[in-house]
Amino acid sequence: MKDKKVKNSGIGFISALTLIFIVLKLTNNINWSWIWVLSPIWITVIFLIVIFTIIMIGGRTKKGKW
Repeated sequence: MKDKKVKNSGIGFISALTLIFIVLKLTNNINWSWIWVLSPIWITVIFLIVIFTIIMIGGRTKKGKW
């Protein structure tokens, strides 16, 4: 039986970018609203919701249920 190696890539790009923005905000290097400091998180969530919606609509259209 082969051993499966799990590769842990660590922190992702969006998480790193969010942490950088938070550190810059807390050290007063940027004067952004918290909405924009946390924007990498909510922009990613909105993007995933849009992709999911497109896939769902496409599937319903292909099956003729729309």
